[in-house]
Amino acid sequence: MPLFLEKIVAFFTNPVFLSGIFSWLGAQFLKTIIDLCYGRIKSFKYLIESMFWRTGGMPSSHSAIVTAVCTTIGFREGVTSNLFMLSLLITFITMRDAVGVRRSSGIQSKTINELGSELQKNGSIKEYKSIKEVNGHTPIQVIMGGILGFLIGLSMSLLK
Repeated sequence: MPLFLEKIVAFFTNPVFLSGIFSWLGAQFLKTIIDLCYGRIKSFKYLIESMFWRTGGMPSSHSAIVTAVCTTIGFREGVTSNLFMLSLLITFITMRDAVGVRRSSGIQSKTINELGSELQKNGSIKEYKSIKEVNGHTPIQVIMGGILGFLIGLSMSLLK
């Protein structure tokens, strides 16, 4: 096999990469199943977006990804390695941001949209274009994403 193909195969079979991809897909799949159970999926387009793109909800895919990658790095490189320390700090930052900043931004944008719609309805402004509502996470959604990520990271560490 040519060297460049070996490098491509090594990249796509790397346990750290696989743990990140599988934790993201797993979290998005679980979110979609939960949305289906609660009747939140209204169209095929929304179903596809939920599977691959939508943020927010249970479990946190952001938390799952960083925890899976951190776990895999910890098992492969050791918990005292510089790479593990970096991934651990990025995991903490990501999880904190999901609960704090992103959640606050989502609540604020929702309130602004409600206010803008009300002002347009009562004639105070002519036209209001709503802003994107970024979904953050509740602490339990982040914790569940972390647990999912840890389990997937552990399983990827045991494979190779």
